[in-house]
Amino acid sequence: MSLTFITPPLQQINSEIARHAGVDLYVLRLDLMHPWVNGNKWFKLKYNLLEAKEKNFTTLLTFGGAYSNHIYATAAAGNLFGFRTIGVIRGEERLPLNPTLSFAVQQGMQLMYLNREMYRQRNTPALEEYLRQRFGEVFIIPEGGSNLNGVRGCTEIIADAMPTVGYAYAFDRICVACGTATTVAGIALSLHEGQRAIAFPVLKNGAFLAQEIESLLTNYLASGLPAPYSSPASWELACDYHFGGYAKVNNELLLFSQQFTQEHGVPLDYVYTAKMFYGVMDLLKQEFFCRGDSLLLVHTGGLQGNVGMEERLQRFSKI
Repeated sequence: MSLTFITPPLQQINSEIARHAGVDLYVLRLDLMHPWVNGNKWFKLKYNLLEAKEKNFTTLLTFGGAYSNHIYATAAAGNLFGFRTIGVIRGEERLPLNPTLSFAVQQGMQLMYLNREMYRQRNTPALEEYLRQRFGEVFIIPEGGSNLNGVRGCTEIIADAMPTVGYAYAFDRICVACGTATTVAGIALSLHEGQRAIAFPVLKNGAFLAQEIESLLTNYLASGLPAPYSSPASWELACDYHFGGYAKVNNELLLFSQQFTQEHGVPLDYVYTAKMFYGVMDLLKQEFFCRGDSLLLVHTGGLQGNVGMEERLQRFSKI
């Protein structure tokens, strides 16, 4: 497995919708950084891995659903960097394993399943103590890499990807899908005054994420961890593009994703990026953005999940 990570390319999208709106549209292809540890998952794992190494932990333990991009990336990263990995999976074991969990096991990850009631306690001291009694001294990474280490990594997404600092300032709006709020918090901390982050929640009733973002920003700035700026740039939520909730898709979203890939050569994952890209294109049609704006859409990876999602959709279509 390769240790080589490439600088994610910047791709312009030549869209008639964007031209009509008078907006320049670019995609930051984090999905191309590495075959297995890519997207925002790498940035959220990076400083967790470094802390685990500095504290001489040999085992990583983390949480996720059966189709989790985070589980997939953590298993691969553990294999790459010499950690034993344990994945605590929400729900009951289902055999044969789906492609995500099968890959995790191939990378050496040990799987443990928790029923949904116990899984909801994953962030409590009591469950963490139970897991440490069962597995020994483990470095616990929260679900999705959603901690201050994760925010720190995400402050580097824009700066690391841009060829020059000045070029990073060329974008007026930075758009990103939002699940745990970690990525948009990190991005907001890395933008200068005048830029604005727009987060597209992939969960139903995603307005609650505003409080999560504020909490992450406050705690990060109080932590003393490095921050490019002393205060975050402005940000907002676009909550109307969840398509029914987390991991929910419909034919409209599937068709949009397929057409976008065919027209622009950018594959989208159904859970995160397809919803964000759909939302951006819809807002362009509504003239939400100012003429002359330059938009950067952050492709957060997650394409591995499409295989499992397509298998599920095929099964349901036969019922």
